Amino acid sequence: MLTDSHCHLGSHKFSEDELGPLIDRARDAGVNRMMTLATNLEDIPRNLSIAEKFPEVYACVGIHPCDVHETPDDYLETLQEFATHHRVAAIGETGLDYFHPAPKGWTDGSYHQRQRDFLRQHFVLAVETGQNVVIHTRDRVGDASFSDALALYKPFASDLQAVFHCFPGPYSQAERVLELGGLVSFTGIATFKKAAGVVDAASRTPAGRIMVETDSPYLAPVPYRGKRCEPAYVRHIAETISLARSEQLEEFCAHTETTVDRFFKIGK
Repeated sequence: MLTDSHCHLGSHKFSEDELGPLIDRARDAGVNRMMTLATNLEDIPRNLSIAEKFPEVYACVGIHPCDVHETPDDYLETLQEFATHHRVAAIGETGLDYFHPAPKGWTDGSYHQRQRDFLRQHFVLAVETGQNVVIHTRDRVGDASFSDALALYKPFASDLQAVFHCFPGPYSQAERVLELGGLVSFTGIATFKKAAGVVDAASRTPAGRIMVETDSPYLAPVPYRGKRCEPAYVRHIAETISLARSEQLEEFCAHTETTVDRFFKIGK
């Protein structure tokens, strides 16, 4: 059995009518649980509704870094109320995104500072609620967002865990996350032909510190690359990574499921 540890079932790319069949396909592929991530305040109720309707689905709530400019300054009180919902398993998706240009009326400096402020506030909230945090980082060049996110995580590392989702980097970067007690999670990128560094990182990350995800509807793995992604496809990611780790698929699934249970605090 597998968990898709990061997907976006509330995306407009998934109509409400097809969620049932989509979850059935996931179950048929051996995917027994899905974590659906909200990215802004308006997105949260739909994700919570999906988690309430389908017992296989849990929700995570947060403000994506690309949404901070459209989020009111007093958002935290509302987010805290959502975070206490009985189907919420973590805080996120939050993080830093230095890839996309600043929106109109913002400089890169002011936009990135607001992202950093929000990320720190998410860490504080997670400590208060006893939850862990799901981190997004993305850079156009270099690794500034990754390094800045690590620096913001460090003061909180003794109180919570953070998973750096959709991990795209080499093992040398993964090590920096692991040193703080964090986790890394891998997407369909690991199945791409030019992703040797990502596969190496996945193969060297210790059991108990690795999860797999689809990031649906994005980043569909081979053999579905270029198409809309969905949770059932996480099996292809698990097969690729378990092969690289010289593990039987069942062994890989067993330890990643234990990691999911612990990180999201959901148990069996």
